[in-house]
Amino acid sequence: MALDPSNGFVAADSVAGLDDAGLPIFDVQRVSLQFSVAADFVAAQVANNVLILALSNGRILRIDLNRPEDIDDIDLPKKPSEVGVIQRMFLDPTASHLIICTALGENYYLHSQSRQPRPLARLRGVSIQAVAWNPSLPTASTREILLGASDGDIYEAYIETSTEFYRKEERFVKGLQKLPDGPITGLWADNLPGRSDQRRVLVSTPTRLYHWVGRVGRVHHDGSGSIYTKLFDGEQPVVHELGRSSSAAASLSTLVVSPDPESGHSYEDASPDRAYAWLSSQGVFHGKLLVTPAGPDLGNKVFAESKLTSKSQLASADRSRRSKQPNEAIEAIALTQWHLITLIGNRIVATNRLTNEVVYDQVILEPGQKAIGLSVDLQKNTFWLFTGQEIFEVVVQDEDRDIWKIMLKMQQFDAALQYAHTPAQKDAVATGSGDYLISKRLFIEAAGVYGKSSKPFEEVALTFIDNNEQDALRKYLLTKLATFSKSAVMQRIMVASWLIEIFMAKLNSLDDTIMTKAELSETLNPAQTKEQLDSVRAEYQSFVTKYKSDLDKKTVYDVISSHGREDELLFFANAVSDYNYVLSYWVQRERWTEALAILKRQTDPEVFYRYSSVLMTHAAPELVEILMRQSNLKPRNIIPALLEYNRIYKGSLQQNQAVRYLQYVVNQLNSGDAAVHNTLVSIYASHPSKDETALLSYLESQGDEPRFDPDFALRLCIQNHRTLSCVHIYTNMGQYVQAVDLALSHNEIELASVVADRPMSNPALRKKLWLAVARKVISQSNGIKTAIDFLKRCDLLKIEDLIPFFPDFVVIDDFKEEICAALEDYGRSIDALRREMDESSQTAANIKVDIAALDQRYAVVEPGEKCYACALPLLSRQFFVFPCQHAFHSDCLGKRVLEQSSLGVGRRIKDLQVQITKGLVSGARKDAMIAELDALVASACDFAIKKIDEPFVKEGEDKNAWAL
Repeated sequence: MALDPSNGFVAADSVAGLDDAGLPIFDVQRVSLQFSVAADFVAAQVANNVLILALSNGRILRIDLNRPEDIDDIDLPKKPSEVGVIQRMFLDPTASHLIICTALGENYYLHSQSRQPRPLARLRGVSIQAVAWNPSLPTASTREILLGASDGDIYEAYIETSTEFYRKEERFVKGLQKLPDGPITGLWADNLPGRSDQRRVLVSTPTRLYHWVGRVGRVHHDGSGSIYTKLFDGEQPVVHELGRSSSAAASLSTLVVSPDPESGHSYEDASPDRAYAWLSSQGVFHGKLLVTPAGPDLGNKVFAESKLTSKSQLASADRSRRSKQPNEAIEAIALTQWHLITLIGNRIVATNRLTNEVVYDQVILEPGQKAIGLSVDLQKNTFWLFTGQEIFEVVVQDEDRDIWKIMLKMQQFDAALQYAHTPAQKDAVATGSGDYLISKRLFIEAAGVYGKSSKPFEEVALTFIDNNEQDALRKYLLTKLATFSKSAVMQRIMVASWLIEIFMAKLNSLDDTIMTKAELSETLNPAQTKEQLDSVRAEYQSFVTKYKSDLDKKTVYDVISSHGREDELLFFANAVSDYNYVLSYWVQRERWTEALAILKRQTDPEVFYRYSSVLMTHAAPELVEILMRQSNLKPRNIIPALLEYNRIYKGSLQQNQAVRYLQYVVNQLNSGDAAVHNTLVSIYASHPSKDETALLSYLESQGDEPRFDPDFALRLCIQNHRTLSCVHIYTNMGQYVQAVDLALSHNEIELASVVADRPMSNPALRKKLWLAVARKVISQSNGIKTAIDFLKRCDLLKIEDLIPFFPDFVVIDDFKEEICAALEDYGRSIDALRREMDESSQTAANIKVDIAALDQRYAVVEPGEKCYACALPLLSRQFFVFPCQHAFHSDCLGKRVLEQSSLGVGRRIKDLQVQITKGLVSGARKDAMIAELDALVASACDFAIKKIDEPFVKEGEDKNAWAL
């Protein structure tokens, strides 16, 4: 047996069923197997893209549909003649576990990692009809599973693969329950959300459907104990039973469930509930496997919401396309997410579970061909039909395309909207839902739905207006506004403005109701009306915050103002950051606290500049606190407000808020702005108080380089008679004469004396200033002795300087001591001068002696002494010898002097040498030139000093000469 790997499974032909729109929903494809076998298929299962085929000769084929060229050929341990033909197989959804049942009651277990089926000894003789796999879908072992037998017994088993020869595959097998009404035809177990130990078990027999819900025992991962015993012993099932007139043919009973939702499919988002279907003699009973409420009543709810599709409904398709057999039996069923697939005779019929409408009816099998079953891959959502020789795949294509229509007809609008995929579909659902709600007079609910539909705006709005449903209109406009694109500027502005009007009218209505303590309606008392007022106000605030960009400020201000809604007006202004409006509003009403609260949250300097004047006038301390926390202000722009405040302020400087702010700017911000400093000087100088302490303190803090304008400050101080301050300014300006005169004019003698001592580097000026002070002191002194003692503070003044300032009638006895002291000083000065003159005369005599001795000086020149410049013998030609013992040839010394002398001296030496050499002069003039030349050349020996700056190695000489 071989499978052609180049072909694998291919579609040989297909027959398609079309829905009402002419688009295929189902397509049955005949799969061509490129291999041959010597036996027919007797059973088949598909799970997780793995196909298991059982052959009549006892062999089993395991094929991975992703790699169809790989086929596992597996044999049972015994021949079919010994154990019987394979009758049934049960494959778990992960394709990890396979249970094989034969006609003679032999049962085998095969793991996906094994090629050797192992007999299930404890289940020998048990005719297994159904299996409920563990909901957790384990792969290493089956964990706890349920088995249903043909005699009505339900077993719990734990099966695992084993490599030990004597170890059984079943870790345990336990009988749980025996149902009295025939064989078990179907089993299903799943977990309920919320608790891991809460499970549901669904069991079908030919005449009954059982539903258990309850807790299971403690889960043992090693399979050491039963978990379902607690459920079956402690809970009573909910039973759905057929009528007594129904036949109970076992072959007509099957239980199936729908596959897992496709990845990303809306079904998964909508509900985690699976669908189930029970085939019985009456037809197919189907519904959703609901998961809430997870209690004993869950079964009643599941069965109550399920419905029966009778055999006659399933067989009501077009009979011209099928065989003319009048009583065809339903041989197998399968469930998709929305459709029921039935095998009736030789045809496949697909019925919509919601409407019971047949959407597909197609003859598939040839006359005489027999199907062995339908199989569903629960994880991969694929559907398969098997005969003894062929395989068909039932392909489902976009089956939920028309579910929205069905839900819409059933008036299940939420579900319809969920399954509507295109904008047109969603619009149709919204319109239909809105019309239905209007017919039921559910205007509020209809408003939200209409807002998402394309129903004409004016028609919907008039419907609410005609019925006086302002709340519904408000909700509709809010919903509609959210659907407008950003480019629809005019529509957004108009609807948003209309909403402002509606909100204001509603708020006023509720306020009026509360004020009159009247009931708004029969259903609302005043307390409820207050709650509704708060709710509407919160809704308005949320609306403004969200759609503030769509609101025209002027229009909104006009609308809200016309309704007198102060709080709403201010909320809108704050929401759109129109703080100028808010501040203006509070300022106009002289609500300074509220205005300052708004100002605290601002950072725009222009806002502070605009409102600082009025706020400085009425709330100066609070405003200054706010200003001092702002780092981005230009203090000079606040000056007008400070000056206006100072103009009307009548308190002390310590409480003056303008001074407080300016001091902060000067001292903390270290401002260098002359306007700020001038303003502070102006306020200090113009204050009515005579105390100049604050002004002087400020002036002194400015030092020698003040940041205020001295001329401006001086004028202010003169104008306001701030004498001490004027003196200080004059002094800083270096105008000591004016400062002393001003101080003396105001009898500030002490201050004048301090100023007079300032020009220490100019004794003449200092003496002049002290003379002015002396004149004032002497003129005001009651006693000459007192005046003279005061003037002793200056070391420049003498008694003779002061005598002219004394009155003519002053007796010399009053200052006799001072005159005697002055004469004694003069005597001492004369003696010192006499000594200096004597010393000078002696020094002059010594100099004359030294000059006379110069003619007798000589120097000894040794015979071998050399010239310090050329190193040749010194006596070879005319030379000069210096007292320092340096000796040079006259021409060498001349060159040396020319190199080191200044430009003028060098030019003069050259000129003299030329005139003497060329004989241009003679006689006495020549002698004079020679003397001058000798004087220039040999004036001094600075040879050693000049050599200090010369490098040891000169340019062009060997640098290694000085190497160590």
